Order: sequence, then C-alpha cells, then structure tokens
Amino acid sequence: MTPQAKLIFTSSLILGTTITISSNHWITAWAGLEINTLAILPLIAKSHHPRAIEAATKYFLTQATASALLLFSAMMNAWYTGQWDITQLTHPTACLILTSALAMKLGLAPFHFWFPEVLQGSPLTTALLLSTLMKFPPMTLLFMTSPSLNPTLLTYMAILSTALGGWMGLNQTQIRKILAFSSISHLGWMAIIVSYHPKLTLLNFYLYSLITATVFLTLNTIKTSKLSTLMTTWTKTPALSTMLLLTLLSLAGLPPFTGFLPKWLIIQELTKQSMAPAATMISLLSLLSLFFYLRLAYCATITLPPHTTNHMKQWHASKPTPSAIAILTTTSTMLLPISPLILPTV
Repeated sequence: MTPQAKLIFTSSLILGTTITISSNHWITAWAGLEINTLAILPLIAKSHHPRAIEAATKYFLTQATASALLLFSAMMNAWYTGQWDITQLTHPTACLILTSALAMKLGLAPFHFWFPEVLQGSPLTTALLLSTLMKFPPMTLLFMTSPSLNPTLLTYMAILSTALGGWMGLNQTQIRKILAFSSISHLGWMAIIVSYHPKLTLLNFYLYSLITATVFLTLNTIKTSKLSTLMTTWTKTPALSTMLLLTLLSLAGLPPFTGFLPKWLIIQELTKQSMAPAATMISLLSLLSLFFYLRLAYCATITLPPHTTNHMKQWHASKPTPSAIAILTTTSTMLLPISPLILPTV
C-alpha cells in the first residue's frame, strides 16, 4: 500500500471518528460510522491473503448490518417522538434495536462471533485500530444514550460477554485471537456499569485502549503472532519481554497495576447500586481471562522451547526500543498510585 493511500485511509478514520463523537443528530453519527467502516476495509485487506479478504468481508457485512439497525432505530424513534437528537431516544423498541446495533458494532456478546475472526485475518497494526479506535464511536453513542437503555439487558449481556470472552480464549494459540477474546471480556465490564455510572465506562475504555496499544505495539516490534514464536523472543529482547509481562498483568486487572483501577471502581459502584451478586459473578468470570493472560506472560518471559530447530535463531536486537512503547508501558503499569487525582473527575 502506498504512503498516499495509507494517509487517505488514516485521515478518513480520524474524520469518521470525529464526526460521530461530535454529532447530536443520528444521521451525522451514522455517516461518521460509515466513513470509518469504509476507511478500515482496505487496511484489513491490504495483504491480499485469502484470510485477510475473508476478514474484510466479514467485517463489512457485520458493520453494514449494525449500521442499518442503528438507522432503523433512529427512524423508529423519530417516527414516534419527532426527535432526531441522540440524547432523546425514548421509544422502548428503538432502544432495544439500538442496543443490538451497538453490541454488534462493539463485538459485545451475543454479537461477538465476527470479532476474533476479523482480528485474526488483520495485520497487528490494523488489529490495534480495530480493538481501540474503531470502538470509540459506538462507545460514545452508548455513553450518550445510556440513560435510555435497559440496565437489566445490559447486565445480562455484560455477564455473558465476560463469560464467553474468558471461556473461549482459554484454548487459543494465536495471540490476536486471545486479545480479541480479551477485548470481548473487557467490553462486559464496560457494559455492566454504563447505565449506572457512564463516566466509569469511558475511563475503563481509555485505560483498556492504552494497555492494549502497548501490547499490540510490543508484539509488532518483536514480530510475534503465535504462542510458539513468543517463546523464543526472550533471547532476542529480554527487556521488552519483561515489560510485556507487566503489561499483560495490568491488562488482567491485577494490583498494583493500572488495569486494576477501573475494575476496582466498577465493583465499588455496583456494590453501591445493590448489585453485589452481579459484581461477584463478573469478578469470578474475569478469572477465566486471568488464566490466558498468565499463559501469555509465562510464554513471553519464563519458558524457552526445548527444541528450537523449527524456529529461526533469535539474536539480541541492536536497535533500541521505540520511545512510544516505553511511554505507553510506563503509563500502562504505573497509573494506580495517581488514582486519587482521577477519582474526583469520575
């Protein structure tokens, strides 16, 4: 792909995201989502591999269906109430259809089946965009419409997402698929709290995007996409592998890392809302995800394969770690001590 084409597609991604997050009217929000979808498709299919073409096709069909549902819910609400404003979504059937559309856009269970397949067929940098930037516009719409949505339905979908994300990621050997199921599991945490404390959903999304960006950029630097090749990277970049271990533990939500902060605040808020059983269930289900994060961390730092004849010999990297990864790793692991500064804004 030429630099000019890449620049056009990246600019379109930023434009589509900006249009959606700054709009008050359903039509402009929908137009921004469509620009985003059309801009990311060439980035998914740029390798011309059959799996990449398949991933782009699946992504297009899913996102087109979700966009049609979103437009249908907006039109239904406008038909009954005369309102095209995003925050004035009041018709119950329109709210239900919108919940389905946003769940499909985000990859929230039970509309999650497309996401691991699309991530597996994409390059690591595109997979990073799909996991973070592409989820920002629908997350913004979820934030804006949260007072109108059904909290019970969102709670059930959230618990299902956390369960399926953890359970289906246990047996994976492809790192992109593991991170896709990790994303589905994290979306469960965001969805369960959005009706009660929407700002916590955004905080969780920002911190999740930060930590996931660190993991994807690290994997892109060491050119790894499978667990078997991850095992040989310790001899090549020991410092980067150590930081990957800490970032993965942060993504798992273990204290004293950054990833613990949103989970702690969400559990606290759910308990205040008399939802202690839901908080207990989602906390226990996140232990499933913890298993495959620990498996990734173990493969990255502790083990070396007994027979390395099938792999190219790895040598110490002569070039230094990119400064962006160093900054992202620091923020991904060390933001918990400044949580008293964050709490007043949430």
